[in-house]
Amino acid sequence: MTDVKPIVREELLAKLREDTVWDVVVIGGGATGAGIAVDAASRGLKTVLLEAQDFSAGTSSRSTKLIHGGVRYMKNPRDWGLVREALKERRILIKNAPHLVHSKPFILPCYKKGEREFYTVGLGIYSAMTYGGYNIGRTSSLSREDTLMRLPGVKPEGLMGGVQFYDGQFDDARLDVALVRTAFEHGAVPLNYMPVTAIDRQGGVIRSVTATDKETGEAFTIRTKMVFNAAGAWVDPIRRLVDPEASTLVRVSRGSHILLDKSFMPGDTGMLIPKTRDGRVLFAIPWHGMLLVGTTDVEQKEADFNPQASEEEISFMIETASGYLEKPITRADVKASFAGLRPLFNPQATGSAGSTAKVSREHAVIPEFGNMITVTGGKWTAYRKMAEHAMLVATLRHLIPPRLCVTKDLPIFKDPNWDHAALEIEAEASDAADDKVVQFALYARDNEMARSPEDVLFRRLRLGQMNEARTNALLPKIAAAFAGTEAECACECAECCECEEGKCECTEAKSECAEAKCECAEAPAAEAAEAQK
Repeated sequence: MTDVKPIVREELLAKLREDTVWDVVVIGGGATGAGIAVDAASRGLKTVLLEAQDFSAGTSSRSTKLIHGGVRYMKNPRDWGLVREALKERRILIKNAPHLVHSKPFILPCYKKGEREFYTVGLGIYSAMTYGGYNIGRTSSLSREDTLMRLPGVKPEGLMGGVQFYDGQFDDARLDVALVRTAFEHGAVPLNYMPVTAIDRQGGVIRSVTATDKETGEAFTIRTKMVFNAAGAWVDPIRRLVDPEASTLVRVSRGSHILLDKSFMPGDTGMLIPKTRDGRVLFAIPWHGMLLVGTTDVEQKEADFNPQASEEEISFMIETASGYLEKPITRADVKASFAGLRPLFNPQATGSAGSTAKVSREHAVIPEFGNMITVTGGKWTAYRKMAEHAMLVATLRHLIPPRLCVTKDLPIFKDPNWDHAALEIEAEASDAADDKVVQFALYARDNEMARSPEDVLFRRLRLGQMNEARTNALLPKIAAAFAGTEAECACECAECCECEEGKCECTEAKSECAEAKCECAEAPAAEAAEAQK
């Protein structure tokens, strides 16, 4: 395997124990926070990134997996500037992270007279917004025959044709991990499971933040020149650590998704359903050997760390997608579901009414409390632009020294050792790849800051969002590997392990299987080495 610089948590914690004044502390390790950390670290600023959970666990691993301008915003010309900016960022991201982001064809099937012509014009304008070399594919009108050929699985009854256009598809959690890794490569100190528990403000400015290690309970006082609050749906609780009476800046909307077998739409082209009863559009997208269907828009009063798709939302997606697919979907066909929370910037959120589907995804950069900048709203696609904007505001307020932003042309870290999507597809199909998944889990722990089996299966790999049954089967195996390695039980090596009466006796260490949860490897060392490739 190619050598990758390991990320050792204890070494990062040791840096926090030093009496250092950091240039920047970023609170929140999702898309926004990771993007700011990359921008700050690549400018040479001493940067700490703090995440209360795992990186991207809150929202940034729970998207529709699209890097796009947002076709639904084409309805309102006031949002076209937002769309145009996002489409430019889409092309930049494809250039900087081609291993995680790629163009994807979509077809909007048409069943009513005049629909094809109407949507050809609208999606043509959407594509034309990418002038200046930012386009990734041409919009075209399709006949009924072409639509059936290019979108296998679409309902043929009443089909009059379709419109094909292109957008970007990506792996959201893997991109977030890659951004964190990129920040680390530029000198940042990124730490997950490090919630901020206090903020000390004196003389009108923030002097330090206190973060507590969830694993040990150790509290760290981190002195800093400034703070970026990029906690997504949780920006308001962070602000209230400074001022308990701080106003509410965000409304929270839940978007849910379901995963189906790819047989419902066996091609590689995605489908856009343009009208749903909740005011959004619905996508059905081939993704990692599965079919991803989403999303919904339901206002959620409290920002839950682990939101769940409701049965009502699941039924809505089944019903809506079934109206466009030849093969009907049943509840038993849903292999997994997941939900994420959108932080929607709305200064008048308190006491306001109306659907969150009508709230713009425009971001906001808000200087407050002397030297805190809160960054909220926005969408995954615009994470880099949001970070650049936030850093510009910090520069203009003399919180950081003026230095050029380099992220427009900055390559994002690529792991040279694993094809994550291929491993996910293999692991979803059967248990034949379980040993390889366990090998990857140990690698992710040492190189990608995975601290638990859930970190591995839901974010370093995506099986947790693909197949609930396979995930539940693999979680205890990864837990056993983590525990066995921590006990230095050499269970991966068949030559040195014998299990008798619940005990595993190794040449280098003795450990009880029940405690270390270790399983003896039966494969020879050559096969184990092959599994690592």
